[in-house]
Amino acid sequence: MTKFPHSGSESRLERGRRALAEIDGEAGEKVVASLADIAPDFATYLLEFPFGDIYSRPGLDLRAREIATIAALTAMGNAAPQLKVHIAAGLNVGLSREEITEIIMQMAVYAGFPAALNGLFAAKEVFAK
Repeated sequence: MTKFPHSGSESRLERGRRALAEIDGEAGEKVVASLADIAPDFATYLLEFPFGDIYSRPGLDLRAREIATIAALTAMGNAAPQLKVHIAAGLNVGLSREEITEIIMQMAVYAGFPAALNGLFAAKEVFAK
């Protein structure tokens, strides 16, 4: 299980950058960079809170965190850009295409067929890259 321990010498921002690089790789850096000209402070918040604080907590490995994230974004039904980033992250942390497809299909039960269809089409796009 990959962890990003909270050390006294590393800031939330530094820990968040490290986590983002391991989880999302280049796709995550593109999201952060795309905010530079409109909301650089929001990019900092994105690095510090979700990645520096939440993803860095013990208790769940990155694979489990991405399963939860893919499920949540699929259930929302309206977050395709973020879902695509996290589908790629899921692949990056060891999820298979089949597992991601099953996670998204499971959401049809709880979020409805339209949300699951949107998720499957987002996955199809990511898998094609």
